Amino acid sequence: MNDYVEQKVKSKVEKFVKSAVKVIFMILLFALFILAFGYVFMLLWNWLMPTIFDLTTITYWQAVGILVLAKMLFGGFGNHNPKNGKHKNGKRNCRPGNKLGLKTDFSRWKHYEAFWKEEGELAYKEYIARKTETPRTE
Repeated sequence: MNDYVEQKVKSKVEKFVKSAVKVIFMILLFALFILAFGYVFMLLWNWLMPTIFDLTTITYWQAVGILVLAKMLFGGFGNHNPKNGKHKNGKRNCRPGNKLGLKTDFSRWKHYEAFWKEEGELAYKEYIARKTETPRTE
């Protein structure tokens, strides 16, 4: 029985250590990515912006600050995990039978030009005539 409990404890400790190492590795990888991205941003800024817009060069920490500010202003910190193209409420933005996901069914528009030639122009002219008439006072 002691061997069984010892084996269970050992396997749980091993799982915990493996998960902790994975988490630490991911944090280090994320920090390395942020450092590299900030450095590349600084190099691009210092290469392009002074020449194009006559701006001054920036330091590494200013580049990271600009990136953070841009993320806050334009990107937000919300959930960016759409599952299978669905929105937060789980529904796609389309009607039943519409395979393209469009809001409007355009298959009915194939007769639009014929309708406009036959009835649309006349109806529009009548509408304009009604709108331009002077109102009658009784």
